[in-house]
Amino acid sequence: MRLKNFDYFLILLIFSILFLPLAGEEKIDIWKNKKEKSSEIFKTDTDQNLKETTIKKNLRLESSEQIKIEDGTIDNDLEAKVYGVYDPAEYDFNINMWSSTNASDLRASLKRIKKINLSKTSQDILENVLLSFSYPPNGMSDEEFVKLKIDWLINNNKVKLIENFLKQNKEFEGKSKVVQYLVDTNITQANIKQGCEKIEFIDNTIKDAYLEKFKIYCLIFNNKKSQAQLLLDLLREQNQSDKFFDDKINFLLGVSDKTTTKINEKNLLNFYLSSVTIKDFNYTPSEKTKKEIWKYLNAANLIKINDVNDNRKINELELAASQGKVSNKLIFDIYKQITFNINNLINAENIYQTFENTEARALVYQKFLLSEDINSKIKYLFLLEDLFRKDGLQNVFSKVLSDRLSEIGLENIPEEFKEVAQNRVEAVKENNLGKVKYNDKILHQSRIIRFYIEEEDEKKVQKDIDRIFKKIGKNRKYFYSAKDLALVDTLLKDGFKIPNNINEKQLSAKNDVPKNLLSLIEKKQNAFLALKIVEIIGEDEPYQLDPETIYFITSLLNEMGLIQIRNKVLISALPLRV
Repeated sequence: MRLKNFDYFLILLIFSILFLPLAGEEKIDIWKNKKEKSSEIFKTDTDQNLKETTIKKNLRLESSEQIKIEDGTIDNDLEAKVYGVYDPAEYDFNINMWSSTNASDLRASLKRIKKINLSKTSQDILENVLLSFSYPPNGMSDEEFVKLKIDWLINNNKVKLIENFLKQNKEFEGKSKVVQYLVDTNITQANIKQGCEKIEFIDNTIKDAYLEKFKIYCLIFNNKKSQAQLLLDLLREQNQSDKFFDDKINFLLGVSDKTTTKINEKNLLNFYLSSVTIKDFNYTPSEKTKKEIWKYLNAANLIKINDVNDNRKINELELAASQGKVSNKLIFDIYKQITFNINNLINAENIYQTFENTEARALVYQKFLLSEDINSKIKYLFLLEDLFRKDGLQNVFSKVLSDRLSEIGLENIPEEFKEVAQNRVEAVKENNLGKVKYNDKILHQSRIIRFYIEEEDEKKVQKDIDRIFKKIGKNRKYFYSAKDLALVDTLLKDGFKIPNNINEKQLSAKNDVPKNLLSLIEKKQNAFLALKIVEIIGEDEPYQLDPETIYFITSLLNEMGLIQIRNKVLISALPLRV
């Protein structure tokens, strides 16, 4: 029995010795093959990998080498950093989306765009392009590129996006500016409770002295004084506190019973602490007062007019309202407090010119409020408009004029004033464009576009294409519009089959695409071309553009493969809505 066991053991040992090298070689070959395959994929299809890879919340290359892909080669240089909010693949871009663009071209385009009052669609496209994680264009440093991004966020009051930017980008040039803006935005609303709740989203990895100071105050505000004291001690150890802040926090903590009565305007947090710690706080803003302080004073009802007949003081407030520092409502509330005798009000139309400009506006405004018939109301509204425009204060009244005309109702306005009133009423551009009504007699309004609006099944859409093209083909008088061609070009791009009797190239020959834009496609400047489209759409929504412009925009987007942005344009431009 022992002999048999020994023989069995010997056979197993010999078998193992013979096959061990083979197994080892096979294992080595597997790893070698995987490595070679991975290298091959990386070299041949970098962009595709980027599309399939989700950019993580803190996407940055923490390496001493910067990877730049140019003409199929990889250069290792300095540390590479990318900043943004969106995965570039989400909008059909890639991390090298600016690699073929010169910095000067980007700067010039953004400078032009800054002068345009962009529509919602234009803003959305700009946001998608500018805030995608990517390397900077040629000739631009990481610092300048991130500054472009954060300046746009701040200038456009994109608070939610700023919060996301801070979450996804831990360290960057200008971070303190962003954090201070976020804190100040909450303070200017004079709603500290909500501000303290919102600021909690920022995790402990983000360290900034201004933010830490606000957190300390929030702990005191929420009656967590022991925690506030610990955080204050830590801030002092790091030499990030200062004499003024220590004085105010010690007073709020009850450590001291006295505090300085000097108002500190160095920043909004200091000013706010001054306002909540000084008894009978009284502050008179001036032209030199910072805009954020004006907004806080307005929101906290701290702007006081001791003498409503002080025309100089009221005029300063009018100028502040014109610059967006205080609400327009404050100005008209003051106008209502100015006292006029009954004779002045009765003869306002004839005597307003004898008053100083501020008093004249107040008199006419009160007369408008007292008027009962529509003709009189309209007359005094337009007179007020002239008085505001005369002093360059039209910004104070334009929205009020629009609102008052809307309250009266354009249908109730006499014919002689109707055209002017229509021009003054501000068009409200709603995000909801209305319910789509399909019309199968017109190609670009037909059920085919359900694929883009309702994400209809491809097979059903192809059946609709066959049916509707056949139906339209029977109408010998049917004319294929530029919008129709935009849809045809898109369907072909998305792999659908179009009837053979439709010669898309021949039909589109009459609709030229600007050559300067086509050249950007050849140079693979997709991101820059998207900015050009932002400039073209401008302050309009796509449905407000002429058909030829809609065609060449969608044609360019199809050529670039920017499908998500193209769909955004199509959904606005093509359907019939009710």
